[in-house]
Parts: sequence; structure tokens; C-alpha cells
Amino acid sequence: MARGGARVVSGPAPDPNALRRNRPSDKAGWTTLPAQGRQGEPPAWPLTSASEREADLWDDLWSRPQAVAWEALDQRYEVALFVRALAQVELPEAKADLQRIVRQYLDSLGLSVQGMLRNRWKIAAGEQPEPGEDAPAPPRRRSARDRLKVVPSGEGG
Repeated sequence: MARGGARVVSGPAPDPNALRRNRPSDKAGWTTLPAQGRQGEPPAWPLTSASEREADLWDDLWSRPQAVAWEALDQRYEVALFVRALAQVELPEAKADLQRIVRQYLDSLGLSVQGMLRNRWKIAAGEQPEPGEDAPAPPRRRSARDRLKVVPSGEGG
């Protein structure tokens, strides 16, 4: 096994809000995914017949914002293999190795926070309600003056 040297996921994940934005790796930029997710029917299942659980997971995953990027990159097989592994890892007798593989898929497909950052994906801000449209008022922040306690003169502590 090789020791030392750079690894694919070594170091901190990229930060879209970092102050220093002049690294060569920043030229690729960030992809903003739609908050409402991917619209339409999921692609056809590409592997051998899917179990009922796999079909449910497949439908759910292809409605997520990340699915827009998967479709653009034609990652049907990767997503299907993840679905198959996830369905197996849910079983009580699942092996630790399979759990590690599922975690790797979560990152590579951008389904974890780390994976989103490493793929340089952001999810667009959701729809903002119009003013007065059942939008809760933001909580009033206490000022320094509000936090002071008035002590009547003559009281000592």
C-alpha cells in the first residue's frame, strides 16, 4: 500500500463562500441545482430486475436536486448500483464492507454534505414567500441595552 502523497478526497472540502477564490481548482466553478429537484419520470432501471424496495429508492433519488447533475453526467448505472447496495445494507445481516461502500456512494453522488462540497454543487434557495403571506416574522434580536438589568439606586450586590 502506498504511503503519503495526495489522495482524491484529502484536505478540506471546497467552500463556495471562501474568501480566497484564486486557486486553479476554482476555475471550474460551482453548479447550482434546482431546489425543487429533478422533474419528470425517473429513467428506466438499467440493471437486472429491481426489488420493490429498489424501485422505491430509485423513484425517490431521481426526484432530488442531485438527479439533475446525474442526468447530465449519465450516471444511471452509478445510481442504480448505489440503490442496490443501499437496499442490501438496510438488511439486519448487512456487512460492514457494504456499509462503507454505501457511504462512498453517498459522497460520490453528492448525497452527503461532504459529497455536495466535493462535487461543487449547491442547491438553489427555495421559493421565498411574499411579504405578509404566512411568513413568520423573524425573531427580534435583543440589543445590548435589552440585556442590561436596571438596579434601583441603593441596592448593593
